[in-house]
Amino acid sequence: MSRRIVWSFLASAVGAIGFAVTYGLGGQTQWEGVCLAVAFAGLATGLAIWGRRLVPVGGYVEEHEGVTPPPAEQAMTGDVLAAPDSPIRRRGLLGALAFALTVLGAAALFPLRSLLPWDRTRPVEALKDTPWRPGVRLVTADGRPLRPTDVPTGTVVAVFPEGDLEAGDAPAFAVRLQPERFTREPAGGHLDGLVVYSLLCTHAGCPVRLYLHGTGRVLCPCHQSSFDLFAGAEPVAGPAARPLPGLPIEVSPDGFLRATADFSAPPGAGFWSRP
Repeated sequence: MSRRIVWSFLASAVGAIGFAVTYGLGGQTQWEGVCLAVAFAGLATGLAIWGRRLVPVGGYVEEHEGVTPPPAEQAMTGDVLAAPDSPIRRRGLLGALAFALTVLGAAALFPLRSLLPWDRTRPVEALKDTPWRPGVRLVTADGRPLRPTDVPTGTVVAVFPEGDLEAGDAPAFAVRLQPERFTREPAGGHLDGLVVYSLLCTHAGCPVRLYLHGTGRVLCPCHQSSFDLFAGAEPVAGPAARPLPGLPIEVSPDGFLRATADFSAPPGAGFWSRP
């Protein structure tokens, strides 16, 4: 019976180690779930067997003469407690339980790594930073570099930083407007009416997909926030409270559009220090 308990606790430790290794290698939800199930099932099985099979149960009534037990009973009780197979003195079981709990507790610390930036930058700074840098070319979704002539008036083109097409905070859109209709200077400036703004809505980070031709407005279809590009992409309808961040651009000597800096403000939804 003791062996079954020890094996249950060891299975719990193996499951916890498997969870830690799987998480450390990048994580796979199904395997992490299996490992945690093995860890907790092994621990529960061991404790259940220990409690039902080895720990005395039931109520007992015994008459005693006086307060002090007879010497024979004292000796018998001492022998039981000192016996190596006593449930109270089973060192192997206690050691196996301590080992299982230690390993399981250590494995539970691994997910905390996801809450900490490993480059040791402050979380707020990490949220403000995107792959856009001075000199980074604007490319389309298929990686084709963009020229000013690729964005005629009234056309919207989704753009990305060259080499970082998968960056979640970097998508932007380029659109050419009539500069004489600007009521406010775009945050990132413009090149003969060509402006670039973040594609992420400042309400919840959804992509701003719809351009209302002729009005100079873009619409987020998720929660109906609308931004006026003639007024510096200020929100004019919906729950968004901040304008879309602008991306400063220039035309390089090779004729392609390049960024001159990062977005004018952190893209996407607000966070704890920025509503």
